Amino acid sequence: MRSRVAVVLVVLAAVALVGALAHRSGSRTAAPPATTTRKPKPDPNRVVTLPGPLPGGLLIADRGNDRILLVDPSRHSLWRFPTAADRAQGRQLVFDDDTFVEPGGKALVTNEEDHGDILSIDVGTHRVTRLFGVPGPQAGPGGAAGPPNRLNWPDDAYVLPDGTLTVADAYRCRILFIRSRRIVRQIGSTDDCAHDPPHTLGYVNGDTPLPGGGVLVSEIGGSWIDRFSRTGRLVASFQAPVSYPSDPQPLSRGRILLADYASPGAVVILDRHGKVLWRYGPASGWGALDRPSLAIMLPNGDIAVNDDYNDRVVIVDPSKRRIVWQYGHLGRPGRGGDFLRTPDGMDYIPLGVHEKPLWQLVHHP
Repeated sequence: MRSRVAVVLVVLAAVALVGALAHRSGSRTAAPPATTTRKPKPDPNRVVTLPGPLPGGLLIADRGNDRILLVDPSRHSLWRFPTAADRAQGRQLVFDDDTFVEPGGKALVTNEEDHGDILSIDVGTHRVTRLFGVPGPQAGPGGAAGPPNRLNWPDDAYVLPDGTLTVADAYRCRILFIRSRRIVRQIGSTDDCAHDPPHTLGYVNGDTPLPGGGVLVSEIGGSWIDRFSRTGRLVASFQAPVSYPSDPQPLSRGRILLADYASPGAVVILDRHGKVLWRYGPASGWGALDRPSLAIMLPNGDIAVNDDYNDRVVIVDPSKRRIVWQYGHLGRPGRGGDFLRTPDGMDYIPLGVHEKPLWQLVHHP
């Protein structure tokens, strides 16, 4: 539900590849003849930027299909959860609204928005750990959500480099910071839903981490964008010129990339005061967006967009203001092949190299 602020190198691989590597490293092989020239081993941590609109991999929270996919530029699936074996063991997702790679790269964090909890998924073993929340039906806007440890439509869960879990608790109007399954800090007052930051917030749907430990928050009512410091101090607040601000992402020079969750929807780049610097939002036709929830800028400058209710993820060339790549099919939800059903979250995954080769994934937290 991001532009990233610090580069943390991580190595992930599918189970079969991890197993193969472990087996190979544990086996004994004869030394090569003296006349054999060994090729230098490629650095497995080297990032490869591929040509074309998608220069790496894309991790997609396929919300309507209750699954997570990792796809490459050719639309091949590199990894997925859950598999048939996962489901046989009771491992599943319920309305997984977002997914991001955790620091260290061995797990993914995902928030089950209308199920009220936050999960961690081990990439290699597919083991699932509940990080916070009580699963079950959600109260929704204005509903009685219960004690403080109950979430009401959690959105955009991140694991920070120090292990803190943060989430926008949408309809309890607060940004939570959680350690060891306990709320240790929050911005806003629980169930007090009015725009008066940092004391109270309206309905929230974005909490993107910032350099230095701050957070960028979007409030739905009034289209407010709030920037907070590491300590929760309000640094800036302005009203964005959109109808429904979704998941603001920090860019260089204080700019902000923002999705307008509307139909037709749009993607905008704003300056630090909320002035529109760039906009993509056709009113109709194949390129029009239907409730886009997240936009992220890729290393090549293109912009990936979750086009939720068009059942696709697209990449827009900002200079041409047109779609140059898509995964999914416009207005045709499905599960097989390269079909999606209401995708709502994504994370960009640069690719690396290995002698075999293995997929190496790099996360920008």
